[in-house]
Amino acid sequence: MGVLTEDLRQQILAFMPRYPSKQAVTLPALHLVQDSLRCVPLEAIRDIADLLDLSPAEVRDTMSFYGFFRDKEKPLGTTRLWVCRGLACALREGEEVLADVCTKLNVHPGETTTDGKITVEFAECIGVCEGAPAVLIDDAGRPNVTPDKVDALLHELASRER
Repeated sequence: MGVLTEDLRQQILAFMPRYPSKQAVTLPALHLVQDSLRCVPLEAIRDIADLLDLSPAEVRDTMSFYGFFRDKEKPLGTTRLWVCRGLACALREGEEVLADVCTKLNVHPGETTTDGKITVEFAECIGVCEGAPAVLIDDAGRPNVTPDKVDALLHELASRER
């Protein structure tokens, strides 16, 4: 018995008709697992490989290619906060937003707060250029997050329930 719940298994299997091969389901499967478990442990890699008729090495290769997947040793916090450093955001104080967030949470980019609530990361572009500076909270873009709005944002995120 693996780490994947029956519900996760069914969600992964539901992707199969939408893709040309089982191997093509690897990326969405990794996303589903990480969203659910906040990381992709080795046991989940084995489970995904079994479901998709792949070797664990093939699943691990896909996972390691992308920088946004986390293993068991470095799981995501309850909320993932991406601060944009793309050109539009950088020109409108995006770097200051990232510095403020990190200072106020006492973390570096890529780290999670000690209470496990917020993982801070930076992205080169999150596609919310018209609202620069912007952040991505889990999968939702938030425009116009200027340095003077950082305190309110962090208070909001710290009080979120998953």
